[in-house]
Amino acid sequence: MIKIQPTDNYKAIQDIAGKTWPVTYGAILSSEQIQYMFSMMYDLEALKNQAETKNHHFIIAGEDGNFLGFASYEFDYLGEPKTKIHKIYILPETQGSGIGKKLLYYIAEKAKATGQEFLSLNVNRFNEAVHFYNKMGFEKVGEEDINIGNGYLMEDFIMEKKL
Repeated sequence: MIKIQPTDNYKAIQDIAGKTWPVTYGAILSSEQIQYMFSMMYDLEALKNQAETKNHHFIIAGEDGNFLGFASYEFDYLGEPKTKIHKIYILPETQGSGIGKKLLYYIAEKAKATGQEFLSLNVNRFNEAVHFYNKMGFEKVGEEDINIGNGYLMEDFIMEKKL
């Protein structure tokens, strides 16, 4: 039985992201950009800052003592009744087994309980996960290019789902 729970186990988050990112982004981004972004977003201090300063909530999915995926989210994004899903990654070998759905449902329930009206996320325009989000009821509401430094851009779709 897969269990979703809040976590501050940043080592487990780093481990899942480290196994997922090369598979997810290997055909989309250069290895240099992957390394740059990974260190920027998943360094231990960066994760702590996201949780403690930016009010990101981290959750982790596990079964039989094994961690299988994680997500992070933030209520009242940009002062609106919107929950921003900042991260959601599932180990490649367990994708398609319902873990992503469970993480999204967990976030949606927490968001509803705090009076949020929408879920929002950004996804790379070329990421296969776009199809998953469409199946989960998200709609593309915009596009944005985010300059993350070092000459790199995150080229994303903005997707939302009404709660």
